[in-house]
Amino acid sequence: MTGASPLGQPPGLAKGHTGEKLPMELSKDQQNALDRLLEWHKDPAGKGFITLGGYAGTGKTTLIAVFKARLDELSPKLRLAFCSYTGRAAQNLKNRIKETGGLSHRHSVSTIHGLIYNPVENSRGVITGWEKKEALEKDLILVDEASMVDGEIWKDLLSYEIPVIAVGDHGQLPPINGKFNLMQAPEILLNQIHRQAEGNPIIKLSEFARETGAVPPGRYGTGVVKYCQDEPEAMERSGELLEAYNADTLILCGYNSTRTKINRFIRNSLGFEGEIPQRRDRVICLRNNREKNIHNGMLGTLLRIYEASKDWYEAEIEMDDNDKIYRGLVYAPQFGAKEPVNFTPDRRLASRGDLFDFGYALTVHKAQGCQAKRVVMFEERFPKMDDEMWRRWLYTGITRAEEELYLFGR
Repeated sequence: MTGASPLGQPPGLAKGHTGEKLPMELSKDQQNALDRLLEWHKDPAGKGFITLGGYAGTGKTTLIAVFKARLDELSPKLRLAFCSYTGRAAQNLKNRIKETGGLSHRHSVSTIHGLIYNPVENSRGVITGWEKKEALEKDLILVDEASMVDGEIWKDLLSYEIPVIAVGDHGQLPPINGKFNLMQAPEILLNQIHRQAEGNPIIKLSEFARETGAVPPGRYGTGVVKYCQDEPEAMERSGELLEAYNADTLILCGYNSTRTKINRFIRNSLGFEGEIPQRRDRVICLRNNREKNIHNGMLGTLLRIYEASKDWYEAEIEMDDNDKIYRGLVYAPQFGAKEPVNFTPDRRLASRGDLFDFGYALTVHKAQGCQAKRVVMFEERFPKMDDEMWRRWLYTGITRAEEELYLFGR
């Protein structure tokens, strides 16, 4: 391979990032937020939940850990459930809380789905569906990454009549499905960038995106660069980065047509031939299926796939955020298609199987629950996208990066 971009040229305009130990000293707005959470916890009457929003770098996870420590002191018997939309986010939260004193047997950390649903298995031990638990033996639920929570899951959470604290980044895009946005107007806000994150170039770029909707071309630190599409090196550099794809890389764009081109380019670089999905291919779920515990935007790796009938594959997929292997029928024409297939006119198709596609490159909307050490991002603005939505799009994409970020745009 020569390093040439599969796009012909970089497209025009059309996410604890530092890994540091958590400090226990709180900033002023963190302390104010802690005081308000503790006051609310004394009497969570009324609607039974409270929302906390904070931009990247404002120390939301630090605050959660300190809040948990204070609750352990004030209410030693309190049973607290931490949960998040994705398994990766739940594991990250668990690791960070362990750094500040660990978890007692009374507390739990899981995905939201694992907290409130039970699997239904057949006689062979295969999961055939999920059912909502009748009750939860918890006194308080704390939802992290709440900007991803859709209306249906939020309704199920509240149905247990257990106080809920929802924590999320109010600068991100709303959930993929529907118009519900839990983080649209948080009651408590963290706005001050934590001093531990002030020198982080990814945080700096996220501020540019959030405040101005534009990141000027330049080098902001080791592995943090914005390339202009007019630069001679940009096209070659984008090709090199795509050829270097691995499990620690996240490729982001705006258009599905761009996503399809990049998927094809990366698969060719990795030695896959043709458009047929194969073992070890990375795939992404494009439609929710609550019975099988898969959600729009979830990533996985194909373990086994073969033709089951006309237009359908039988597949086994190791999902990144699930303990159980996905097994089921997936729609063959979706792989490599420029747009998600619309099953609405034919409900029989919708009930027969699931929608997956190659998952090397993702649109930013599909990547909301993902983070990676390295992010390669092509700025693509839709003509109908207003300035606020564009800032959210750009900010959401940038904040997927943990260590390295390579932007291509104007």
